[in-house]
Parts: sequence; C-alpha cells; structure tokens
Amino acid sequence: MCGIVGLFLKNPSMRPKLGKHLRTMLIEMTERGPDSAGIAVYHRPAAGKSSKLTLFNADPKFPWREVGGQLGQALDTEVDFEVKANHAVMTVGADDEIVRDWLRQNHPEIRVMGYGRLMEVYKDMGLPAEVADRYGLAGMEGTHAIGHTRMATESAVTTEHSHPFTAASDMCLVHNGSLSNHNNMRKWLKKRGHIFETDNDSEVAARYFAQRLSEGASLKEALEAGLADLDGFYTFTMGTRDGFAVLRDAFACKPAVLAETDDWVAMASEYRSIANLPGADKAKVWAPAPSVVYTWEVKAAA
Repeated sequence: MCGIVGLFLKNPSMRPKLGKHLRTMLIEMTERGPDSAGIAVYHRPAAGKSSKLTLFNADPKFPWREVGGQLGQALDTEVDFEVKANHAVMTVGADDEIVRDWLRQNHPEIRVMGYGRLMEVYKDMGLPAEVADRYGLAGMEGTHAIGHTRMATESAVTTEHSHPFTAASDMCLVHNGSLSNHNNMRKWLKKRGHIFETDNDSEVAARYFAQRLSEGASLKEALEAGLADLDGFYTFTMGTRDGFAVLRDAFACKPAVLAETDDWVAMASEYRSIANLPGADKAKVWAPAPSVVYTWEVKAAA
C-alpha cells in the first residue's frame, strides 16, 4: 500500500505556493506510506542549453564542490551546485546525457535521482513530513509536482527504491500497486539499452513508458500501450515537462481520486489529501475510470 499525490496549477498566481500545498497533500498520505517518500517538482528551468540534475549520496559530507570542479574541467563548462541534505541540484552547461555518462564513469557512487531542464527530484527514507521538510518542499514554487509515500512490499526500504522513478529527461513516475510481469519486461527493456538501478517493479514501468515515448508515442499513446503490455494492478501518475497524467488498470482496484477547479487539478490516493486545497469544496471530484488516460498540459504564456 502506497500513497500518491499530484498537483497541477492552472492559475499562475498560485505557483509560489505549489510546494506548500503539495506538502499538505503528501503528509495526508502518511498512513499509506510511512517508510519513505519522494517528490518531483517542476520549476526553475535551466537557462539556455544547460541541464539540471538532482544527485544523491548518503554521506552528509560528500564533496559535491570537488565533483563539480572535476566535471566542469572535463566538459569545459560552468557547473553550479545547490546542496540540500544528502541531495545536490547541479546545473551544467551541457546535455544531461553527457553529464550522466561522465558521472557513471567517474563517480559511480553518485546516484542520479532526476534530470532534464525543469524537474527536481528528492526522495528519502522517513515519514513524509520529515522528507518534505528536509528538502524545503514548502518553499518551492512551480507549475506542477507529484509525490509518493511508500510502504514497501516488493523491494527494500532504501532511498534508491523510493519513488518517483526517472527514466527520461523531465519525466518521472509514481506508482501504487504491483506488476506481475516486471521480470520479463525488464529483460525486454535491457535488450533496448535500458540500465536498471533497482529491482523495483515501478522502475520497470517508468522505463517502459520512457521507451514508448522514445519511439515517438505521445504521452497518451505511451500510457495506453502500457494497458496491453503491463500486467498487474496499478495507479500511475506521471510527471512530464509539460504537465502530468493519471492512469488506472482495467480493474481499477487501487484507489484514486481526481479533483478540478478553474485554478488547479489534483490527484491523490484518497480525497483527504485534496480536501484542504483552496476551493476544494467547489471542485469537480471523480474517481478516474479504469483504462482511461487523463492528461493536463501547461499552457504557454501569452
């Protein structure tokens, strides 16, 4: 049993309080996932052709600045770091694929939690409130964010096994449920070049959708393909650079609720995570139908 939350802000005036609202939503899911939690926030785009990576190392004294200096010298570019607990957000004047390859070869002790131009991912062990406050979630602005509280059933309780899982630039996935064919799907994805970091079935789902997107599928098409290829029970919420999406399996046995107003769209495993949002009493509220993909996209500024 896990808890999922997502918040998409349609009203730009609400963006300064994105993190504050998501923190409240996440904490309401504590009973569904007390062992670890994670968040993905879409905000503060990297300038120009720069990329932004969220990195993790368990050592609180890890020499991030030294790594940044090595990376900058190797790629002949500027590197900026913002350290938050055992995570660091690194902005680099290079493509994220090049940076990830350099890190893999030179610093395998660093785990890449998220990457792209817009997304930051923080995940850790502990109660949702502890994780949220450790990384300053309440102070984060942005357009949209997703979160997850975990009660481990399929794999170990570690920071690495926590959600969200990132498998493509500015794309991540949170998952409540379990997949029965994840071992065969993992083999299929490995043949297509995917490198796995955990034995978590949710990472398989994330990489599956990333594969479909890389083949040219739209977000809706990628999720619809999963209905045929991913066996099991699930509620998925996916974050992308442009918005977020929700999908339940054909049996829809994993709980989920959606709510929408003129100002926002919210998703949660239970309504109590939505109830405290401004205007929730006037929101349209419904249970996502089985096998139906729901998507929302950020509208470009006029």
